[in-house]
Amino acid sequence: MNKTTLLYEGKAKRIWNTEDSTLLISEFKDDLTAFNGEKKSSEEGKGALNNKISTELFKVLNNKGVSTHFVEMLDDNNMLHKKCEVILIEVIVRNIATGSLSKNLGLENGKVLPFTLVEFDYKDDALGDPKLNDQHCLILELVKNSDELDYIRYMARRVNTIMQAFFADKGMTVVDFKLEFGRDLNGNIILIDELSPDNFRFWDNETGESMDKDRFRKGLGDLKVAYEEVLKRILGEVK
Repeated sequence: MNKTTLLYEGKAKRIWNTEDSTLLISEFKDDLTAFNGEKKSSEEGKGALNNKISTELFKVLNNKGVSTHFVEMLDDNNMLHKKCEVILIEVIVRNIATGSLSKNLGLENGKVLPFTLVEFDYKDDALGDPKLNDQHCLILELVKNSDELDYIRYMARRVNTIMQAFFADKGMTVVDFKLEFGRDLNGNIILIDELSPDNFRFWDNETGESMDKDRFRKGLGDLKVAYEEVLKRILGEVK
C-alpha cells in the first residue's frame, strides 16, 4: 500500500491517503510537544517506537473484541488503518490523580481514585482543548445523541480494564490515558489514533518511575530509553 496525498499533519503524525479510498496511512513523527504545543522538541526513533507500541496494543484490544481502525504496521514509522470520520472529543481516562487533575482539583498527586474517571475535552487547538460536559457535546453536535456518549464512556472503561490487566502483568501501572474515537464507513463508532506513551501515563510498579511523555514534560530525560522499556515489556522481553 502506497501513500498518495497528505490528508492532515498533526503534532505526532502525518495522515496520508492511499490508492484504496477506504484506507489511510499514519506516519509517526519523532516530534515531541507538551503543554498545548508550548514545549517542543524531537527524539530520533520516538515515532517508530510509538508505531510499534500502538501496533501491539491495538492487537491486544482487537483480540479482546474491541473494534479499532488498525489494519497492519507497514514499516517502522507507518501504520495502515481504516478511514474514519474523527469525533472531535478527546476522551481522558483516569485511575490515579496526577497532572492537570491534581492541579485543577487540588487532589494529592498519586491518589488512587475511588472509581475510573472519564472526562471529555474538545479537540480544538485554537481553543486550547477545553473541557466538555454532555450538554456541550450535544450543542456542538459532536455526537448524534446522549446514547453515543454513553457508548464512548463504556468503550473507554472497557479499554481501561483490558489495559490495566495487561500492564499489571508487565510490572506497570496505567495511571491515565487519552483516547480518540471515530466513525467507520458504516457509521460505527470505533477506537482510532494511537496507543503509546505519548498519550498514556505508565508508572513502574516497583520504582514509581514515569515511563511515558512526562519524562519530556518534566525534563527528566531518557525518554527514548523509557519508551524502549515499555515496548520490551509489551513484547515479553522483560518483566
